[in-house]
Amino acid sequence: MSVRPLADSDFDWVLALSARHERETGKLDAEKLRAMRDASYQTTVIDGQGGYLITFDQDGAYDSPNFLWFKERYPQFAYVDRIVVDPNVRKAGHARALYEHLFERARRDGHSLVACEVNVDPPNPGSDAFHARMGFEEVGWALLGNAKTVRYLTRGL
Repeated sequence: MSVRPLADSDFDWVLALSARHERETGKLDAEKLRAMRDASYQTTVIDGQGGYLITFDQDGAYDSPNFLWFKERYPQFAYVDRIVVDPNVRKAGHARALYEHLFERARRDGHSLVACEVNVDPPNPGSDAFHARMGFEEVGWALLGNAKTVRYLTRGL
């Protein structure tokens, strides 16, 4: 499987996939996707429409409360804002491939930490299990203004 940067030609399928997972990841439209991609550390996809990953580093111009939580506490990091894998190809290594690609680039760029959050309420047990397998550890919690509760996780590189 091939991981590559998000292209304009990917927008339709990324937005369709995102719409099916809005509860876990939040609403995404073309304007927001373009802005996120342009401000991101990296935005990657799996060829064949298998999934996508959007990340920011500590210098990203991004106002997500979860990103800002990490920015207040860590001088350097790569932050996973969202990862979505098509349910039809889950358990085939797509999420792992997206993360491994991120880890490789982050190491090369001198990062020593990858950060993310996982919903506690509403629960996301699949994401919890995946991040545990990938070596992430809890570093905090937050109750967000939208009534979501999240766990903050990091993994050293």
